[in-house]
Amino acid sequence: MSMRLPFFKNKQEETDDSCTVETTNIPKHVAIIMDGNGRWAKKRGLPRIAGHKEGMNVVKEIVRSATHYKVEILTLYAFSTENWKRPKSEVEFLMKLPKEFLHTYLPELIEENVRIDTIGEFDGLPLHTKEAIQYAKEQTKDNDGLLLNFALNYGSRFEIMRAIKQVYTDMQKEDLSIDQFDEEVFSKYLYTNGLSDPDLLIRTSGEQRLSNFLLWQLAYAEFWFTDVLWPDFSEEVFKRALHDYQQRKRRYGGI
Repeated sequence: MSMRLPFFKNKQEETDDSCTVETTNIPKHVAIIMDGNGRWAKKRGLPRIAGHKEGMNVVKEIVRSATHYKVEILTLYAFSTENWKRPKSEVEFLMKLPKEFLHTYLPELIEENVRIDTIGEFDGLPLHTKEAIQYAKEQTKDNDGLLLNFALNYGSRFEIMRAIKQVYTDMQKEDLSIDQFDEEVFSKYLYTNGLSDPDLLIRTSGEQRLSNFLLWQLAYAEFWFTDVLWPDFSEEVFKRALHDYQQRKRRYGGI
């Protein structure tokens, strides 16, 4: 008889002394560009959607790891505004993944006190995708553990332009004056209003660019790149990223 392994497992701390994650100086907010699903599938002679499917399973492991290491916010770049240019069949599959993921793991996410949210143009998503996500948001809204934040239909340039338009509108209505306007005020017009900026940005697959992701919010983040394709990303690789982060000294422009 087959048995599904639990989403969250009690795991002993890894014994690799060269890659120990300290309990202090954990990044509060980790953002990940999950790249390489298509290449992972191509290397195996599989359709691209097989890579996306495998990548979805990796999300559960990294959410578990982030919870274990007491990361407070995990933002995953799940679907960009540019991804609509992909083949229709691939886009349709990607739009079904949130529902499949949440249908499978939502009960355990709730049990482990994870809260689900999204950033991006939510109204531009298909109805079935929105309904699945909205249900998950509602079911987890009172949880105060890890915030699992999906960037869906998200593009940072669009986000910034949208914010500028809203600032202009508020100034026209005299709800905001130029003397009040500063970086802190502008941040409140972004999708990430109320969230701390990412401390650590991880990108898989060997690419070293931001791809229109959190351009404003990543101004002082630490970047960590790996050649590992997202479907091969693991708790051990995530642990190395956290370890490397803890070896760095963040100066924020100072000495």
